[in-house]
Amino acid sequence: MKRCFPVAAVALMVSLSASAQSKQKIFHLAIGDAERRTRDARVVLDGITDSATGEVFSANQLAARLRDTRLLLVGESHTTADFHRVQLRVIRALHEAGRKVTIGLEMFPYTEQRSLDNWRDGLLTEAGFLQLARWYEFWGYHWDYYRDIFLYARDNRIPMYGVNTPRSVVTAVRQKGIDHLAETDKQHVPPQIDVDSGDHLVFFQASFDDDNSMHGGMPESMLKSMQAAQATWDASMGYNSVKVLKAAPPDSILVVLVGSGHVAYGVGIEHQAKQWFDGKITTLIPVPVQDSEEKPVASVKASYANFVWGIPYERDSLYPSLGFSTSETAGERKIIAIEKDSIAAQSGFQVNDQVLSLDGIAAPDRETWNRVMATKNWGDTAVVTVKRGGAEVRINAELRRTLKEKR
Repeated sequence: MKRCFPVAAVALMVSLSASAQSKQKIFHLAIGDAERRTRDARVVLDGITDSATGEVFSANQLAARLRDTRLLLVGESHTTADFHRVQLRVIRALHEAGRKVTIGLEMFPYTEQRSLDNWRDGLLTEAGFLQLARWYEFWGYHWDYYRDIFLYARDNRIPMYGVNTPRSVVTAVRQKGIDHLAETDKQHVPPQIDVDSGDHLVFFQASFDDDNSMHGGMPESMLKSMQAAQATWDASMGYNSVKVLKAAPPDSILVVLVGSGHVAYGVGIEHQAKQWFDGKITTLIPVPVQDSEEKPVASVKASYANFVWGIPYERDSLYPSLGFSTSETAGERKIIAIEKDSIAAQSGFQVNDQVLSLDGIAAPDRETWNRVMATKNWGDTAVVTVKRGGAEVRINAELRRTLKEKR
C-alpha cells in the first residue's frame, strides 16, 4: 500500500503514553489477545495482576513469573514518578534473581550507543552524561524521573541500549512516506512494517481525547497516515530490540522502557516485533487506581497487558511544564499545539507563536529549552519571549498547580 504522511501530522500525533491516564475508555477496548479481550482484570493498589489468571501477587514474586520471558515491555507515563519506580523495581528484581538483564530505552535512538556504554562503564559524571548524550535533545523530560534507573544500571554494570530510530527519520517518514525516503533514511527503517492492523487503528483512535478538536475534524486519510507513522515508530523500536536480543546471551532478558501507548493491548511494539522474534514477549503496565477525575479505576480489559501493576494516582507531575508543543523548521521554533487548561493556555500563548527565549536565554532549539526548563520548580516563573506577527511579546508564565474544585 502507499504510505503517505502529511506534514500536518507532525502537529497531530498524540502522546499515547499520557493519554491512557486521562480517561477510562482506553482501558476497556475489546482488542488484543482474543481470549483475554472478553474479560476484565482487577487493578489493585500495590498489587500485580496476572491478566491470564486474574491472580494478584506481590512484587517479590515477579522475577519467577518472568523466567521464560526474553523481551519485557514495561509501559510508562513519562512524567509520572510511580511509573519509573515500578520500572526500577522490575529491573532490580530481575537482576537480584540472577537474570542477565539488558535495558532498552525509547529515550535514545539506536545510533547513539557510545554515551550509554560510557555511562555503564563509569566514564561519565551525571553532568557529563547529560551533556554528551544530549539527554535534553533526544528526550527532554526531566532527568530526575529516570535518574535512579540509570544509577542502578551503572552501579551494577547493566548494559543499556537505545532502541528508537533517529528523529530526523521519523520526520522524513511523516513528510514523505516510507516509499519516498532517501537511501540514507531507509537504512534506519525496518524491512517490514504492518500498517494495516485493525486493532491498532481502534487503539489509535481511542487515544484521542473526546473533546480533542484535532480529532473531530480529521479526515480519515490523515488519521490512517498518522496510524502508519505510529506503526513505523513501533516497528523501529521492536526491530532494534530484537537486534539487541539476538546479540545477547540466550538466557538474558531485555527490559524495554517505553511509553504505555507503544505497549498496550500488544498492538504496538509487541505486534511488530513478532515479525522477527518467536521468543516469549511479556508486557507490564502500571495503572493508576484513579483517573484524572479521581474516579476509581477498578479494572482494565485483561488484554491490556500481561501484568497490571496498580499505582497511586498522581494529579500533578513532580516538575512543571508549560503544556505546549513546538515544531522546528528553517531555524524557527513555533508553537503548534497547546494543551487544554495548561499553564500555556492560561498564560496567553497562541498557536504559531515563535519561541525566542526563556528567562532571557535564547532558546531556538529543543535541547536549550528543555535544559532551562529542567531548572524550574513549582512556584517559579518562566519568562518567555515569543514573536507574534511582527512584534515580540513577553509572557510571564506562573508555574502553579491548581486545586481541584469540590463537587
